[in-house]
Amino acid sequence: MITSGQLNRRDLFEWGTQGLGATALLAMLRDDGLVRSAAAATDPAGWKTREPVARRAIHICLVGGMSHIDSFDYKPELKKFHGKSLTYDKQPDIFFGQVGLLRQNDWEFKPRGESGLMVSELFPRIAELADELCVLKSMVSNSANHTPALFVQNSGFESNGFPAMGSWLSYGLGSETNELPSYVVLPDGRGGPNGGATNWSNGFLPAQYQGVVFRGGDQPVRDLFPATALGASTDAATRQFINSINRQQLERAGYDPALAARIRSYELAARMQLSIPRVSDVSGETEQTQQAYGITEEQTADMGRRCLLGRRLLERGVRFVQLYSGGPIAGSPRASWDAHESVKDNHGIEAGRIDKPVAALLADLKQRGMLQDTLVLFTTEFGRTPFSQSGANNVGPGRDHNRYGFSCWLAGAGIKGGTAIGATDDVGWKATERPIPWHDFHATLLHQFGIDHERLTHYHNGIQRRLTNVHGDIVEECLA
Repeated sequence: MITSGQLNRRDLFEWGTQGLGATALLAMLRDDGLVRSAAAATDPAGWKTREPVARRAIHICLVGGMSHIDSFDYKPELKKFHGKSLTYDKQPDIFFGQVGLLRQNDWEFKPRGESGLMVSELFPRIAELADELCVLKSMVSNSANHTPALFVQNSGFESNGFPAMGSWLSYGLGSETNELPSYVVLPDGRGGPNGGATNWSNGFLPAQYQGVVFRGGDQPVRDLFPATALGASTDAATRQFINSINRQQLERAGYDPALAARIRSYELAARMQLSIPRVSDVSGETEQTQQAYGITEEQTADMGRRCLLGRRLLERGVRFVQLYSGGPIAGSPRASWDAHESVKDNHGIEAGRIDKPVAALLADLKQRGMLQDTLVLFTTEFGRTPFSQSGANNVGPGRDHNRYGFSCWLAGAGIKGGTAIGATDDVGWKATERPIPWHDFHATLLHQFGIDHERLTHYHNGIQRRLTNVHGDIVEECLA
């Protein structure tokens, strides 16, 4: 018998080649995330440039455009300029083109934590964890229209057909589990974002890298279980028959990436019939944990359940989890962060739904020791204007879209907490210091996973495509 003290890493892998039982044990250790497979440990394509700091990521995506000047970008000058006109050389390029008077922030800001990071009362719970946050105050986008702006945020391109960042991560690093997808999407219970599934599309990458949507209810994954229950023997025979036909097709016609991906998807689906019910059942979590996430409260139940499910998915080897806050843009009141009518009313409702759950997620990851290798992303497709969306002679309660300067934040996995990077002008209209386009954001994301964003490519239609197109600089200032 070999004890842990007698067995070093080299001995373990050498021993793992010497018997069926040892091989099975190594497979189970790999599935539990305790060892990596040889494929994951090697890098034949040369994508990796350093040891990764991040092992997994969870992305909270605010749909509709969160107002940075009411949340993470403190602009005291706005109080002085409240009710005055914005001075500009030409008509501002905004979505509705209605330039009202400047208006002050709707929530008070305070210095938070030991770092003194300024966060408003819009997010009182998240503010308590300010020392974990790195706020990027000078984000800029290519578009002030929701759908293309969401596409740019997720894929780096304004049009559809390009892989999402979660798909690129899955493609570059593979999965740490064979029971769950490597990329999972948890949409808002009120509906999906603009552009729907295009936001988590695999694009031209193999189909296995598309984001898999988990929904609420008894069947989180649509069509995972047959409409009519099958007996165990019939189910097994059916799978065996389909697998046999697929293998014969591969042998007869040669290797077909699409068919091979479909076969792997069916095999994964079979395993998911066992793993999904286990991971989605949060009843085994302590009452204290469920209360911390707000699952027991009507206002926070939806986001609370999804944040807790996100943590459980990360624990079980899922590489990238994406949670959406806000769904349909149309309607009144809007089920998103699109605060045209009233920032106070709209953001008050939306922040009330997510503040407690997101703060609980951060705190939970930290106390479990997971935050050190879990990258947390908190983003929105663009910000909102410092002037009201109304006529030039009054100060209305709403704000228009603003792509020229807005805020997102990062936490965990080698990110320098309690800091702010970049700046907008005195009223929060345009980025003036270290503008950060989405290509830089994506380059930094891949860098934390040890990947060179210029090397992670896929050949498509004569072009070596990549997440950052032909752009991208790592935001070194946010790295610890």
